[in-house]
Amino acid sequence: MEASFKNSTDFVLLGLITHPVFPGLIFTVLFSIFVVAVTTNVVMILLIYMDSRLHTPMYFLLSQLSIMDTMYICITVPKMLHDLLSKEKTISFIGCAVQIFLYVTLIGGEFLLLGLMAYDRFVAVCNPLRYPLIMNRRICLLMAVISWVGGSLDGFILTPVTMSFPYCGSREINHFFCEIPAVLKLSCIDTSLYETLMYACCVLMLLIPISVISVSYTQILITVHRMNSSEGRRKAFATSSSHIMVVSISYGTAFYTNVLPHSYHTPEKDKVVSAFYTILTPMLNPLIYSLRNKEVAAALKKVLGKCFSSQRIKAGNVPRK
Repeated sequence: MEASFKNSTDFVLLGLITHPVFPGLIFTVLFSIFVVAVTTNVVMILLIYMDSRLHTPMYFLLSQLSIMDTMYICITVPKMLHDLLSKEKTISFIGCAVQIFLYVTLIGGEFLLLGLMAYDRFVAVCNPLRYPLIMNRRICLLMAVISWVGGSLDGFILTPVTMSFPYCGSREINHFFCEIPAVLKLSCIDTSLYETLMYACCVLMLLIPISVISVSYTQILITVHRMNSSEGRRKAFATSSSHIMVVSISYGTAFYTNVLPHSYHTPEKDKVVSAFYTILTPMLNPLIYSLRNKEVAAALKKVLGKCFSSQRIKAGNVPRK
């Protein structure tokens, strides 16, 4: 693909599919996923804010997850949609740096948040009587701050180092956004030491929340096994199953990206996995929590009921001619 650069620092994003045969169809699919993801996450945030029954630590943390997912999909899909309709698929040096910072910050923050959400489930199941005391408002806010600040530390460390390397020759990034490994392939110098250090940093960022999740769910399983009440077991599994599904999806893709050796990676596989966690995961997370959660469904019915009743009242007050 030939591209005319606005200046020498621009990059070219080759896209998810380098030469799409049906760009219109791909645009429609991506746009539909984008609309569903943003809508479901925004609805989830609004429901948690509006319904007092959802003003609990679990749903507060879930609202943070929805905010991260909304931002996450917004840093990749709009640019992809634009590139599908445009002949010039360039991204500026600053734009590429911003993409790297945001996605590193959000994915790091989301991993930490999922670990803290597992601790919340541990306290709810294993220490239900002390739950309001342990998971108070101050602790919930602290958990949110830890997630956002912890993720941004990754962004502040990795972004300037990545963009400080000299990039010469081809400016074509074989990806649909500025993912660090794809960008580093364009560097004029050897980046193997940095990639090794980055690999160690990513593994450490994964090990911390994975350790919290493993310990939390081990204790949850032990507690559930000791329960005599079948209703208690059902409630315990119901409150934890959605989180387990989200953790499995998120950490499954992270394991491929950050743990598997380079010999297992190809540009095509990397793009597919990246598409899964940057495009599909933000759509799946709120659906998993809403479809498997009676409290969220009840809150949605309540809000919709209020909306329909207010519309009927307004319609009834319209004077007849």
